[in-house]
Amino acid sequence: MATDAALTDRELVEAFGRDGFVVVPGLLSGDDLDRLGAAVDGGVARRKGHDNRGLADKSRYEQSFIQCQNLWEDCPAVRPLTFHPRVTETAARLLGAERIRLWHDQALYKEPGGRLTDPHQDHPYWPIAETDAITAWIPLQGSTLAGGAMGYLPGSHRLGFHKFVNIFLGEPDDVLAREELAGIDPVFVEVPRGGVAYHHALTFHLARPNTTDGVRRVHTAIYFRDGCTRRSPRPHPSVDRAGIEVGQPIISDVTPVAWPRPGGDLPDPPAPPEDSMGGLMPERGGT
Repeated sequence: MATDAALTDRELVEAFGRDGFVVVPGLLSGDDLDRLGAAVDGGVARRKGHDNRGLADKSRYEQSFIQCQNLWEDCPAVRPLTFHPRVTETAARLLGAERIRLWHDQALYKEPGGRLTDPHQDHPYWPIAETDAITAWIPLQGSTLAGGAMGYLPGSHRLGFHKFVNIFLGEPDDVLAREELAGIDPVFVEVPRGGVAYHHALTFHLARPNTTDGVRRVHTAIYFRDGCTRRSPRPHPSVDRAGIEVGQPIISDVTPVAWPRPGGDLPDPPAPPEDSMGGLMPERGGT
């Protein structure tokens, strides 16, 4: 694990390659987080403000977090966070990619009393053939163990283990009991405000419950190496909306280039989907 602000770029890349996750402090300023965090709050309120259910009335999956995908599309004020040059350049360097694209972004707000997020990998949920993908996990107030911090299984991305864990319906398999993961304990990390936690698409991860009286406010963005292709016909809006066929490169305005971009330039969103008031439903996969 690496969280030391004094680490060099090379050491961060080495740590990410070894462990499958890394915390990079100081990527976002307090002013950034105040302004952009308020934008994410506004997007979540607009998308979910009509939902007056208590935690007990929600599904097991919904009890882990309030989820809003692709806020960058219908919340212009969120766009500078999803495409923040320091966040995206760091993601590209950790992947060793010259050019990356956005798969999607999402807010993941864990309510007070919200349950843990079940262990899983991200990549099995996506129809991407290659595994060159990374998630930037941005806690808008920093993260704490009590508030729902992330935990990662170090080195699990290098095991060649690819397991779809159905965390969406019912009670999922206890993937941590699998022989392939024997002897690997989760490492839970707190992220300082302004820091970003990155994890590889094959890294098994989970999150603690939120035992505080405040909401754990997190924005995430998933990036992938430009040139990746569609693996299967498994439905996913990031490819289906653009009509990308199996075997074709994933290139469209739904998954725009995230880095490099000219200074200050932000992509225009694609046409909104027809079925979800600017969101992409069903919203699946998160921590």
